Amino acid sequence: MNYMLRPIVGRWGGRLISCTHTLDPAVMPCCNRLSREPVEAIVSKRSCNLRFSRPYSSMNPNDFIATSLIDSVTFVAVCSDTLESLVDYFEQIVDETNTLKNPDVTYGDGVLTVSFGEPHGTYVINRQLPNRQIWLSSPTSGPKRYDFIPDKRTVNEGYWLYRHDGVTLHELLQREISAIVGRELAFFDLPHSQRPQEPVAPADGRKG
Repeated sequence: MNYMLRPIVGRWGGRLISCTHTLDPAVMPCCNRLSREPVEAIVSKRSCNLRFSRPYSSMNPNDFIATSLIDSVTFVAVCSDTLESLVDYFEQIVDETNTLKNPDVTYGDGVLTVSFGEPHGTYVINRQLPNRQIWLSSPTSGPKRYDFIPDKRTVNEGYWLYRHDGVTLHELLQREISAIVGRELAFFDLPHSQRPQEPVAPADGRKG
């Protein structure tokens, strides 16, 4: 048996050895490039591609850093303030609007449901603790997910931002619910509804 295998092994071994000596760099461009280009340059290029591949389009980088540092206790506190104030205000809106057909406001376990009847539909606003977000389902504009952007001066103040369009929760409610009831509402008077005001420079252009 050994005498029968020896010529076969020898024949294929010779072909394998000859192949390793006849590889042309043009046939293997990847190997040729890797052998000549420093590893540091390749890593640097890949790092740049990853860093600039998906920028945030509707937020300040400092806001993202601040959001990531919000602890769960702070989130629950500001979320409860937001939802409970919305419950009270929606109940007031429904009571003061006689043109709505069978409106209803319910709240429990972090889920606020507001039905304006036909043809307006139902809004659902709920707390998402694992994501530290407020989720909205709007019959007018669809689903959205809001992150809390804290005021840099105090983490207990801030506003809820939908990063994809740069519109806050209260800005959207102000626009859509005002259109439903046919009058201007006051969602910006509620907690966590206002963007921080930028300091106004003096008229002569000098910084105070």
